[in-house]
Amino acid sequence: MLVASALTERSPAGLAGEISRLVREGALAPGDRLPTVREVSAALGVSAGTVAAAWRALAGAGIIVSRGRAGSFVRAEGGGSSRVHGMSGPGPEASVRLDLSLGTPDPALLPSLEAALTRVRPRADTGRYHDLPVLPELGELLRETWPTSGVEAITVVDGALDGIARTLEQTVRFGDRVGVESPGFPYVFDLLDALGAEVVALSSDRDGVLPGSLARALDRGVVAVVLQPRAHNPTGASMPTERARHLARVVIEAPRGGDVLIIEDDHSALIASAPDVSLARWIPGQVVHVRGFSKSHGPDLRIAALGGPARVVERIVERRMLGPGWTSRLLQTVLAHLLTEPGAIARVRTARLVYRDRLDRVAGALGRLGFDVGEPDGINLWLPVIDERAAILGLAAEGIAVAAGSPFVVGGSGSGSGLGPGSGLGPGSGLVSGPGFGGAVRVTAGAVVENARLVAESLARAASAPPLP
Repeated sequence: MLVASALTERSPAGLAGEISRLVREGALAPGDRLPTVREVSAALGVSAGTVAAAWRALAGAGIIVSRGRAGSFVRAEGGGSSRVHGMSGPGPEASVRLDLSLGTPDPALLPSLEAALTRVRPRADTGRYHDLPVLPELGELLRETWPTSGVEAITVVDGALDGIARTLEQTVRFGDRVGVESPGFPYVFDLLDALGAEVVALSSDRDGVLPGSLARALDRGVVAVVLQPRAHNPTGASMPTERARHLARVVIEAPRGGDVLIIEDDHSALIASAPDVSLARWIPGQVVHVRGFSKSHGPDLRIAALGGPARVVERIVERRMLGPGWTSRLLQTVLAHLLTEPGAIARVRTARLVYRDRLDRVAGALGRLGFDVGEPDGINLWLPVIDERAAILGLAAEGIAVAAGSPFVVGGSGSGSGLGPGSGLGPGSGLVSGPGFGGAVRVTAGAVVENARLVAESLARAASAPPLP
């Protein structure tokens, strides 16, 4: 373990370079814990801000990762975190007849791109580099269908996660606290790790984040909160208007609530059955809403819309000019066509109804077997299990793959079995059928095309499986 007194550099750049060299030379190994900001500050006689800036630079370069109160660590080699590896589906060598682990839309339900592609110019004529980042016709469509009227600014980004990442980068600094749902989306947890933020877990029930949990997070000084208002991944829960109103009131009434940014991840917007909902209806100057089109129109389009206060959106647009510049206007043309062409609109509407039917069938069959999973929306549902590992292996023996639940939980790993502290979806939450359930799995029930009852019976057996010896 590195001792703070062994360091010599005193500037942010110099200190970051010194740590980087130690990692490159092997003196610091993957997983090694770094001294705390306070320890380094005291040893070198520099401000905590100087050390924090160095740690932030290292995190941004992918050299270290922050784990909140546990400290900062040299990042392990290899792509992705243990969370991401833990949620991934089976490898190509696995014998799987039904893969319910992916969390991706059914390709058969996506609209055809053939007609849309004929609308694209033969040449990639992008015009000037500083042209508006959003095609005017697409921007108009987005404003007409945005969940709140009068949104100050809208731009287009390369997928919902890209929009969330860019918003967090403009809002969160090293050491800041950010509220996230637990269970929630593992990639958001990883983004916050990379930014050196401290994650504050928000408890939920079948209507979304609990107001009391949000109030406690605000008392702890969070600078941002990331929410999924509809078709929550992994639980499938959708937030009713009254819950959104209550959460907005909690923000308004908090002593420093006016300084908090709410980031809404509406990743399944057009295939969710629940109506649009956004806290921006009550606190428009504090909400960035991200609307994804991957689930409805195709993951490989890599396109999403982002709207909110101009002070935030304009910073994101300016920062993108130092990287990709804009989202391909060719893809924007394709999306604009898909959002207006009657056949594509009908296709997406049909997909929404089919997913609704598939989830209802699986959830209903599980309910008749004694497993209350609520009324999931979108494509996923969250199934409490006695033991995560036993459930996954039991299903694998039947040729069914599901995603491990622990990566979706704050404090979870890629291989644990418990829901973890603060998940809010343990016994008594309204999403667990009874006591004794120590973990969960995510099931992409939207991929269950047939035999819903038989699939539910397999899931019920796995959920009831005792821990393996």
